[in-house]
Amino acid sequence: MVFELEGVELGADGKVVSYAKFLYPTNALVALKTDGHGPPPQPRPSVSRALPGSRHKPAATKSAPAGTELGSDVGDALEYNPNLLDDPQWPCGKHKRVLIFASYMTTVIEYVKPSDLKKDMNETFREKFPHVRLTLSKIRSLKREMRNLSEECSLEPVTVSMAYVYFEKLVLQGKLNKQNRKLCAGACVLLAAKISSDLRKTEVKQLIEKLEERFRFNRRDLIGFEFTVLVALELALYLPETQVLPHYRRLTQQF
Repeated sequence: MVFELEGVELGADGKVVSYAKFLYPTNALVALKTDGHGPPPQPRPSVSRALPGSRHKPAATKSAPAGTELGSDVGDALEYNPNLLDDPQWPCGKHKRVLIFASYMTTVIEYVKPSDLKKDMNETFREKFPHVRLTLSKIRSLKREMRNLSEECSLEPVTVSMAYVYFEKLVLQGKLNKQNRKLCAGACVLLAAKISSDLRKTEVKQLIEKLEERFRFNRRDLIGFEFTVLVALELALYLPETQVLPHYRRLTQQF
C-alpha cells in the first residue's frame, strides 16, 4: 500500500496482526441464559480504557518502540474535545485585546489582512500542537470539502458530524500528513455513511464516485485505506453523543 498511517500496523507479507484488543462485549452479546443445570455464563472482561468513550490501551502494558503500534502517538494522551478545532478564538490570535472595566469586560479585534490573520492562526496552532503536521487552515478546508460533498450526496448532518469526529481524532493523534490527508477525509466520510446511514449498494457506489471526483484519488486507494483508518480509530465507530452533538449543532446552524 502506497499510503499508510504512522503507528498503524497491518498484516503484510503473510504476517498476521490481531485487533482483538479493540473489541469488548456488549449487553447483547453477553446476555445471561440460565437453563437450571449450572451457573450462568460469565461475560468476558472488557478492555480497560483510560478515557471515557475511548478504547485506548491501558498504560500497564509491555513497552514497545515509539510509533510501532496504535496508542503510541502524542495525541493519544489527550481526551478528544469536539470544540477544540472549531474554537472561534483561533482566528483572533495576537490581534485580540481584552479590556476589563469595573462592571463588564469587552474584546476588541483590530483589522488585519486575511493573509496575515491566517498565518498568525496557523503559527499559534503549530505552537500548541507541534505533533500535528497539518495547518489549522488546511484542516478546516478539508472539513468544508467533507461537508460540501455530503450535501451533494444528501447525507444527514449527523453523518457529517461523525465523519468530523473520526477525522479530528486522527488529526490530533498526529497521524495525518500532506500525502494521506485527502484519503483520510474520504475514508472518514465513507465510514460515517456506512455506520449511520442505511445506504444501498448503488448509493455507496455513488458516494465513492463523488469522493473520488472531489478529493482526486483512486477508488482502489480509498477502499484499501478504509481499513487502515478503521484500525487507527481502534474500531470505535459508535460515538458518544457528547462528541457528536457539538458538531451537529454547528452544522444545523450553517445549513
